[in-house]
Amino acid sequence: MRKLLLLIIILSLFFAPYSYSENYLINGGQESRIKYRMMQRIEPAPGTKILLLSFVVPATFHSPTYNQEISNFVMDFSLPPSKRQEEVDKRGNKVIKVFWNNPTTAIQATVSLLASNRVILQSLSTQASFPLSAEQLSEGVKVYLSATKQVQADHPQIQAKAQELTQSVKTEFDAVQRILSWIVDHMRYVTPPKQYDALYSFQSGKGNCQNYSHLAAALMRAVGIPVRIVNGVTLKKPYQVVMESGNLTLQMGQGRHSWIEVYFPDLGWVPVDPQQTELFVSNRFIRIEVGVDNNETIKDGLIRWAQSSGTKGKPQFEEIIEADFPVDKVNLSIKRQNYGPRKLLLCPEVKAVFKPYVVPVKPPTLVLMNETKLKKLKYSQPYVFGNLDFPEGVNFLFTREPVTGEGGNEFEMRKNFLVETAEYVTGTAQYAQIFVLEKPLKLQKIGLALHKFGGSGVLWVELMKDENGIPGALVATSDMLPLETLSSKPGYFWVDFDFSKERILLSPGRYWIALGFTGGPIVNWFYTYGKPVGPADGTRYKTILDTTWSNSLAFEFNYRVQGLTTK
Repeated sequence: MRKLLLLIIILSLFFAPYSYSENYLINGGQESRIKYRMMQRIEPAPGTKILLLSFVVPATFHSPTYNQEISNFVMDFSLPPSKRQEEVDKRGNKVIKVFWNNPTTAIQATVSLLASNRVILQSLSTQASFPLSAEQLSEGVKVYLSATKQVQADHPQIQAKAQELTQSVKTEFDAVQRILSWIVDHMRYVTPPKQYDALYSFQSGKGNCQNYSHLAAALMRAVGIPVRIVNGVTLKKPYQVVMESGNLTLQMGQGRHSWIEVYFPDLGWVPVDPQQTELFVSNRFIRIEVGVDNNETIKDGLIRWAQSSGTKGKPQFEEIIEADFPVDKVNLSIKRQNYGPRKLLLCPEVKAVFKPYVVPVKPPTLVLMNETKLKKLKYSQPYVFGNLDFPEGVNFLFTREPVTGEGGNEFEMRKNFLVETAEYVTGTAQYAQIFVLEKPLKLQKIGLALHKFGGSGVLWVELMKDENGIPGALVATSDMLPLETLSSKPGYFWVDFDFSKERILLSPGRYWIALGFTGGPIVNWFYTYGKPVGPADGTRYKTILDTTWSNSLAFEFNYRVQGLTTK
């Protein structure tokens, strides 16, 4: 029977409809020692009678892929607390609460630790069948099958989709990879979203890390797969994996993050980041707190306070995360498969019976036009497109969830998952972003989501043709933009580069935009996790030592193209 199934798999790969499959098998490992420090500065609100800060002590954790060893955990306070409490909650999190009575001056709390993180990505083997039987799950595991307000595993729409995705599935791994592949293609990373729950994520196809985690948990719990929500921190240090052609650079923003752990009876709890990794997370993750959903995993970073009657205002809060890597070894390679979602999904090799997930996709029809035909068209319709969603003007150091009141004079603020995802793009490398134009366009402006940190110099944008998937011949260059004309306000804003003087007419097709500069500008370009708009290979860079644009990035820069098209 197994030989017949494998034959069916092989035949399905040869005769599958054309698809853009972006499933990659990843092999190798990472090993790092990380000196981690988180600093929180709180300036109490007027009339504060009691101030509470809550922390969760990161635990040592082992899985078949990701392993975390925590040592040298230390907490320091600029003002000694009036009281300190320690407890272990019902999910096994060690919680430390510290209190101040009548604080009137700013308080700085510093958490430091040493994390020895190791990721081993070799061939995994699981014999877990699907559906799981109740006898395979302990009471402590069964709680992670629960439906909650944020994880609506019992909602009819969630139930129907989960059943559809896992129809005729025989193994747990097959069920997990089918659900994750659908989520990767269905969801688009947007921050901040309007809501964080699974149903909103399912219906809108939008959200941040909390949305991805809640939706993955809901779909898997709906078919009896236990999933727990993990809260922690990701670190911004990039790392490279070797591809068959060039390198792929992976990088997260530095800040709070939510992911999941999936229970396999023969493997235990295995980490998954539903945004792009299956059965592992990288060693740039610091695992802190677990629970049934993100409404439960609130203890780390929680601020509560009580104020005197008649006083107004809220605490001023700042959080800074730092990490040094005295040891950092990375040896990873990936190989593209001819099955999987349309967007990037990384997974170690798994020895389990499964049917490859294949999504038939027709490539967009691009009607190429020569210059003569383009000139005959009438351009009157405004046209704006690109990767447009990003948190404009946000000061990431001071972001928190909204204040909520438990009583008339009692309040709380929770941690925020809004992180700064941006690349320093005026250093030793040049960065390029693809866009696919489906209509003829009279180009006017190209905008980039930038933040000026300092320096001096001049910026411009280069527009290039696509040549076999990489930037090619130069089409045009925008007007020069002196750095002093950029805003100095905190946060990222659209910076428009003018092309109108060039009178450029573009045929439908693939084009690249690259930021050029002279002098010494210090500028970051905001990016979005995944590829919400363009193709998976559509973000590249090259250093002064590179002869080609062979280095890829796993994210997509935020850009907008403006002009006029035909009716």
